[in-house]
Amino acid sequence: MKNTLAALIMTGFLTLPASADPFIDALETAIEAYEDGDLQYAEDELVAAQRILGEMKAAGLAAFLPEPPEGWTRVIDSEAGQMMGFLGGGSIASARYTGPEQRFELSLMADNPMVAQLGMMLGSATMIAQMGGEVERINRVRFLREDQSLKAIVGNRVLVQAEGADAEVMIPVLEQIDFRAMENFGG
Repeated sequence: MKNTLAALIMTGFLTLPASADPFIDALETAIEAYEDGDLQYAEDELVAAQRILGEMKAAGLAAFLPEPPEGWTRVIDSEAGQMMGFLGGGSIASARYTGPEQRFELSLMADNPMVAQLGMMLGSATMIAQMGGEVERINRVRFLREDQSLKAIVGNRVLVQAEGADAEVMIPVLEQIDFRAMENFGG
């Protein structure tokens, strides 16, 4: 009897699903609702799946935010992506870097219509010059350098923006970013 009970318990554990994936769960629920004819619930679950996917992409983008310099702190804004729906979609990751005398914010915005529009301006050294800014090259990426601001488009899809401190303070942090890997983030 004791062995039979242990066998039943073990069988129960072996038949439990592996760790749940919320994206897959939302898609499966949407399919079930669709098959049941509940189109509104199916649509709601598809929206939930899209939100989950967006959160996953934002987390992948946040991985590109460099560690702070020695003696500085970095606080990643975990709520930055909540405004992306109002901005036309996409992903965003942001962090505030605070040092002994200065602080600045570094934000990464990907796959957003605004990024495509800025790409036309920031992708050309001629356009940067016409805008009155200077060109600053960081790891083979052209940045628009203005007063306490550095902006660039990476891979025609990611806006990299550092603002709030002298460029000489922000450039060493930006130099830590793997821009080539960033071009292909998220698949």
